[in-house]
Amino acid sequence: MSLDPTPNTPARRSVLLGVAAAPLVAAATTCSAAAKPGHAHNYVVPQPHPGQFRTDPTMPKHELRSMWLSVVANIDWPSKPGLTADQQKSELIAWLDLAQQQRHNVVVLQVRPTADALWPSRYEPWSAWLTGEQGKAPGYDPLGFAVEEAHKRNLELHAWFNPFRAAMTEDPSTLIPSHPARRHPDWVLPYGGKLYYNPGLPEVRRFVVNAIMDAVRRYDIDAVHFDDYFYPYPVEGKIFHDEDQYAKYGRGRSLDDWRRSNIDDLMVTLGRRIKRAKPLCQFGVSPFAVWRNKATDPTGSDTTAGAETYDDLYADTRGWVKKGWIDYICPQIYWSIGFAPADYAKLVPWWSDVVRGTPVHLYIGQATYKVNTNGAVDPHWLNPEELSSHLEFNAKYPQVQGNIYFSAVPVRADELGATTLLNETWYSRPALLPTSPWLKRRPPSRVSDLRRHGDELRWRTGSRDTSHFAIYRIPVEGKHSHAKSRDLADARHLAAVIPADPRHNTWTDRSGSSHNQVYVVSAVDGAGNESAGVAVN
Repeated sequence: MSLDPTPNTPARRSVLLGVAAAPLVAAATTCSAAAKPGHAHNYVVPQPHPGQFRTDPTMPKHELRSMWLSVVANIDWPSKPGLTADQQKSELIAWLDLAQQQRHNVVVLQVRPTADALWPSRYEPWSAWLTGEQGKAPGYDPLGFAVEEAHKRNLELHAWFNPFRAAMTEDPSTLIPSHPARRHPDWVLPYGGKLYYNPGLPEVRRFVVNAIMDAVRRYDIDAVHFDDYFYPYPVEGKIFHDEDQYAKYGRGRSLDDWRRSNIDDLMVTLGRRIKRAKPLCQFGVSPFAVWRNKATDPTGSDTTAGAETYDDLYADTRGWVKKGWIDYICPQIYWSIGFAPADYAKLVPWWSDVVRGTPVHLYIGQATYKVNTNGAVDPHWLNPEELSSHLEFNAKYPQVQGNIYFSAVPVRADELGATTLLNETWYSRPALLPTSPWLKRRPPSRVSDLRRHGDELRWRTGSRDTSHFAIYRIPVEGKHSHAKSRDLADARHLAAVIPADPRHNTWTDRSGSSHNQVYVVSAVDGAGNESAGVAVN
């Protein structure tokens, strides 16, 4: 994996390989000639317009599927600090293989858990969660390795950063002397057992943006991802002592409005810098699911949750969507259908209304960790079908375009067989990622010279902005039957998605069912735009 990819390198929008795919075979040449009817028995199949044909809502063609891979406190990976480089790599590969087996198409990896780094950062020390010693190099580049291995498996790598948490203790002496929080003690505040960078300081916000952008510029990450931590969650009896900064920078605003403006400034500044550096790199946020309760604000959700992101974390998550500052939002709806204080069946429609008419994808954060636990508080989680019922509910709301599961260890544990049931019911086919036309509108050129030799397909790339290829296998009756646009709308026909090779591309159907099939290949770019298909009987 090389750092600082050239501007001509297509930004990856890799998606999960479907049933049976052969390794890519490198061969010479590119070709820009469009496939014409009759050439190598090829003909063009136009892509359907969104919503043109009715399809099974339980099997969407475009859907994000992912899990969070947590590093802080070694929740998921590495399993403990101090493992060798080879052991860490082996564990990470196992997690990526699991994601591929689940037919996921994204992995969300935590790369800056506590003002530290999983890459040789120019701003912050190596994470202690890797080696057990902050600042100690692990002997390889974990982020670079993760990006390379994820893309090999047709997984996007969304790099997960925590903006302001500096330490899991209030004691600055637990940090190495060269840590920015030690060199700038005026930047940090203790609160609730942890140490935080103070968002009220402009120099802190600039530093946080610079630290994140170091990774954006140097690695082929597909998205910058934030979770729910901005200002810290309130702790009873504790005060976040930013009075001096408020007196200096408040400018007549209320304390709450000033704090929200600090987080808004971070979001706007970082979002603009990401797009300047990597136009196809997305910016996503996974907040606590309750923006405000209806009792607080008539536009809020019909919930009675104890925390509200707008008032307690000073994060106007609804406003960010309405203003189009982010590319996706993934509220952590970690409650069951019917849980009265925060009912899943009330929050999904609320968030669907929020994103409607905006250029922002809606994904849902799912609480896999709750399955088979906490039965006294919420017995719904003792039902192995609870998670699957969430996806069934989501299917009623076309604004919901995917799910992310917390976290990797519970996904692998598969309590009550809930994950297996979910995958067998909902993830039986591969899926393309949702399109983001606000990032790039024009699809790549279609492929050319598509040829079939028994079970093997070969074709040439049509344009340099192709990120991957979608391969459709469509059953037909008779030698002269043709594939149609309707067929490309149906996810049952999506056989595989493979990464683009800049030279020549091949795929072999190992399903054993190639007889009486028409094959269609389309090119997909880094924003998910799909070219017309080229078919061969």
